[in-house]
Amino acid sequence: MHLNALKSTACCQAARTSLQWWCQASTPAKWDSVSSLFAARFMSMNSGDEGGREPPERIPRAGKYRSAWKILKEEVEGIGTMKPPGMEIPRECDVLIVGGGVIGSAVAYWIKERNPKGSNVVIVERDPMYTRASTMLSAGGIRHQFSIPENVQLSLFATEFFKNIKERLSVIHESPPDISFNHQGYMFLAAPRNAERLVENVKMQNELGAKIALLTKNQLAEKFPWLNLDGVECGSLGLEGEGWIDPWSLLRAFKQKNISLGTKYVHGELINFEFLTKQDHGAGDRNLRLDSGVIRAKDGSEHEIRFCVVVNCAGPWAADVAELAKIGLGDEELVFPLPVEPRKRFVYVVHCPQGPMLDFPFTVDQSGLYVRREGYGGHYICGKSPSEEQEPDIANFEVDYDFYDEELWPSLARRIPAFNNSKLRITTAVPKFVTHLGGNISYFVATLHKPALRSDQVNHSLHFEYLVPAVKPENAIL
Repeated sequence: MHLNALKSTACCQAARTSLQWWCQASTPAKWDSVSSLFAARFMSMNSGDEGGREPPERIPRAGKYRSAWKILKEEVEGIGTMKPPGMEIPRECDVLIVGGGVIGSAVAYWIKERNPKGSNVVIVERDPMYTRASTMLSAGGIRHQFSIPENVQLSLFATEFFKNIKERLSVIHESPPDISFNHQGYMFLAAPRNAERLVENVKMQNELGAKIALLTKNQLAEKFPWLNLDGVECGSLGLEGEGWIDPWSLLRAFKQKNISLGTKYVHGELINFEFLTKQDHGAGDRNLRLDSGVIRAKDGSEHEIRFCVVVNCAGPWAADVAELAKIGLGDEELVFPLPVEPRKRFVYVVHCPQGPMLDFPFTVDQSGLYVRREGYGGHYICGKSPSEEQEPDIANFEVDYDFYDEELWPSLARRIPAFNNSKLRITTAVPKFVTHLGGNISYFVATLHKPALRSDQVNHSLHFEYLVPAVKPENAIL
C-alpha cells in the first residue's frame, strides 16, 4: 500500500516536472495551439523564483464560482509539496473559532461533544506554536476563590472536569492526558482594611460548594513559619481542588481530542469579515449580518470561509476582531466597542535553594504579588500587578528587569525572607487582557444581526469560563 502511494506521488512529480519543462522550452508559436487559460495554468505551476510575481488572488467562499482549473492545480501542488496539516483552508464551516488557545479549543470541544457529527468546526490560529499565547505563558493557576459567585461555580465545574479528564479527553492509540495538577491550594493574604471583605468572600465560596479555610494571623504563623506576616490580618486557604497545572498539557489534550472529533485547525490570521448585502438578505438587515471571514494564510494568500456562527476567542486581541465585525464602529448598540483591552505582564522564574517546598501553596499577597513553586529543584514562578503609573507598553514583548529589581523582589523578600538569597533565572512578557464592566465576564445579548460579546478576565490563573457548555446565538461574536 505504501509502495503504491510512493509510486503515485513520484508519477505526479514527474508529470509536473515535464509540464514545467515544456512550458519553459516552448516557443511563442506553440502557445497558439492551446487556450490562454491552459497556458496560464501550466505557467503558474512553476515553482521557481517568486520575485516580481503578483500576490495570489483571494480564494472565494463557498457558493461563489471558482475555476475548476485552479482547484485542480491546487490539488496537484498539494500532492507534490506534501503540505502539513493546517495549510488547507476550507471554504465553509458551521462554526468558525478565532483563536486556538485553551479557550478556543475548549469551545470547539464542547460543540463537538454535544453533536460530534452534526457540526463542522474550524479554528483559526495565527501562532500555531503558541509562542505569544496567554495560555502557554500563564502561571497555570486553578482556584475557587473569586469574589463573583458565577466565577466560583464555573471554577468548581472546571475542577470536576479535571477529575475526569482522562475519560473526557483521551484519544484511542494515544496516552491518556496528564495535566500535572499540583493540589497545593491557593492562599490569599489580607490586610486589616480588607479582612472583612475576605471573610464575606470565603463565606460565599463555601456556600457554593468550595472548601476554603479562613485562617487568623496566629494560624498562618503556625502553619507557614516561612511567612513574614507584618501587615497581614488573616488569610484564606483552598483545601481542595486548587493549585496549578501545566497549561501546555491541557491545551495539547484539548487539541488532540478536537482533531480526533473532526475539528480542523487552520494556520492563518483573520483579517476581515464579509457581510451580506441588503439584496442578499432583505432590506431591513442594515448590512450587518456576518457571512464569511477572510483568512490570510502563511504564504500570503487570502481565503474566504463562510460560517453560520463565529466565536471570538482572540484573548488580548478580541477587541480588534470585534472591530472587524463593526462592533464599536456601527450605530445603536454597535456603537459601543468591546470593553476588552490588552495588557502586558511579566512572569519571572527565580531560583531559591532555601525556599519553602511541599508546604507552599500558590500565594497571593495583598500588594498584588503572587508566587508558586515550579518543580522540586528550588525554582519558583512569580509576578506582580503594576500600578496604573507603572503600566508597561504593549507595543512589544520586551521585559522590564527594573520592575523586578525595584518592585517585585523587595515585596517577595519582605513577605518570604528566604527569597533574600534568590537569583533571577528566566523572564518573559505575557499578553493579558482586562474588561471594564465591573466583572470577569461580559455578555451582550444578541439579536439576529447584532453580534453577542463574551470576554474573560485573566490574571495569574487560567480562567475556566471556557469549560462551560453553552448554547450560542446564531451568527454571533462571542
